[in-house]
Amino acid sequence: MNYHPSSFTHLPDVVKNLLIINVLFFLATISLDGIGFDMYKYFGLHQFQSSDFKPHQLVTHLFMHGNFTHLFFNMFALWMFGKVLENVWSGKRFLIYYMITGLGAAAIHLAVTQYEIMSLQSNMSANEYYMIINEGRSILAGGQNYTHHLLSKLNLLIHTPTVGASGAVFGVLLAFGMLFPNALLYIYFALPIKAKYFVIFYGLLELYLGLNNNPADNVAHFAHLGGMIFGYFLIKYWRKNSNTFF
Repeated sequence: MNYHPSSFTHLPDVVKNLLIINVLFFLATISLDGIGFDMYKYFGLHQFQSSDFKPHQLVTHLFMHGNFTHLFFNMFALWMFGKVLENVWSGKRFLIYYMITGLGAAAIHLAVTQYEIMSLQSNMSANEYYMIINEGRSILAGGQNYTHHLLSKLNLLIHTPTVGASGAVFGVLLAFGMLFPNALLYIYFALPIKAKYFVIFYGLLELYLGLNNNPADNVAHFAHLGGMIFGYFLIKYWRKNSNTFF
């Protein structure tokens, strides 16, 4: 792959604007919640079975976050690793990479969740399934859920929106590890580890947690893996077609 860095900047344009957009979405989520407007309903990513699903959510969910901690760590990683990639790649290539990995993460997450939904659906009656489709969201909105564990789990899968830039951020982390495999990262600012080992560890951890499928875990681990998978194949494609520039 050919790189054409111009001049290094600590906050290049695409990363800067992504940070701003994410913060603005977060502030809007907090502000509008006070007047009864649910940003998660309109901009979080819902499953296809939900009446709240809209195609634009495939993009907008990347700018939504569940809380300040979720936002902070995603934006910190985007700034830390994304600025390096944008300086090396150029803004246009970085944005293409960021969006493809984010959309790829969403696709993997939707596919895995659809598999879980179909598995649960096969173990209940049609009436129970359509009951969840028609009334499940209002039950969750009231802070409750079904007592039957299968109905409860299916209701959460269908009617809980997915939010966050984590899939794209994991793609960014993967790219940094592939481009700068021997760069030292410092865990807790003290323990050094090479980027390639850090990426491998995180990938294996996400795979383990995803397969473990802890019902109390509210993290889309396969979305994280999806961002890394799409990032890996996109970088391999760019390296193979090194005369393609953006």
